[in-house]
Amino acid sequence: MYILGIETSCDETGVAIYHSKKGLLSHHLHSQASLHSEYGGVVPELASRDHIRKLIPLVKKTLHTAAIRSKDITGIAYTAGPGLAGALLVGAATARSLAWTWKIPAVAVHHMEGHLLAPMLESEQPAFPFLALLISGGHTLLVQVSAIGQYQQLGESLDDAAGEAFDKTAKMLELGYPGGPRLADLALQGNAKRFHFPRPMTDRPGLDFSFSGLKTYTMNTLAATSKSAQDKADIACAFQLAVAETLTLKCRRAIRQTGLKRLVIAGGVSANLQIRESLTRMCHRENTELFFPRLEFCTDNGAMIAYAGCQRLLAGQQETLEITIKARWPIDSLQ
Repeated sequence: MYILGIETSCDETGVAIYHSKKGLLSHHLHSQASLHSEYGGVVPELASRDHIRKLIPLVKKTLHTAAIRSKDITGIAYTAGPGLAGALLVGAATARSLAWTWKIPAVAVHHMEGHLLAPMLESEQPAFPFLALLISGGHTLLVQVSAIGQYQQLGESLDDAAGEAFDKTAKMLELGYPGGPRLADLALQGNAKRFHFPRPMTDRPGLDFSFSGLKTYTMNTLAATSKSAQDKADIACAFQLAVAETLTLKCRRAIRQTGLKRLVIAGGVSANLQIRESLTRMCHRENTELFFPRLEFCTDNGAMIAYAGCQRLLAGQQETLEITIKARWPIDSLQ
């Protein structure tokens, strides 16, 4: 099966071709970072319009790179949620229109399931069952994965997601957009011993997260300094370390509670090196296998949607002609 994957949940247009036996054949990604940078964050209407402009040319480019034609495609997978409603509708309407025109099935994919399965694009894949930490701009989830479609949510962020906290903290530090990678770069210049930030919700049982208090602590710490370049670097370093250690502690707790010895880390924030290093050290101590997707598949992309869609199409799932999206969509409601 040749599967066309389409991702348009937020501010990146991703398209990929995945073959059920040959694997990933091609993928391309268009980022809207420069479009939204002057506004300091994603503007939903601008995001939707840019998806409209870029999606079909990107589909053509991806087909060309894979050296196949549209008649070779046997199924289409598209992100149906969660995400920005307008952006999701662009991808869903395009995918369903192409599927109808080409007379092939289409399947709706959960965005976070795509991230969760992104490590399956690598040569070394995690075996089921495993734990998954999904960390992105909109979500922070701990999930127990028994098989594709069998997900039990163990914990989630009760307020800001980890990526959202990174972006908001970067905005406080006047680092621009996108803030997460810039904060990580600035943290490399910081003194890790100058400030000690709290590790939220680690002094109580459970696997839920909260980062809004950490964001407030950061704001108060910044206000008490002269806001020099070194002050900001030290604060960025302390903030990043607090997030990394909080995520690590919760993952260690989940490993011990479930007894599972495989951990998948995915989502845009999983590209953060401090978080990767902290989790790697913990998994070594806990005798646990750790799996990351390659950096280009940490952020939103069409490849992960194509893979997830391929598995669901192989299982016989496909959509009706009705075009539906879900801006909010709990992952443990999937079948």
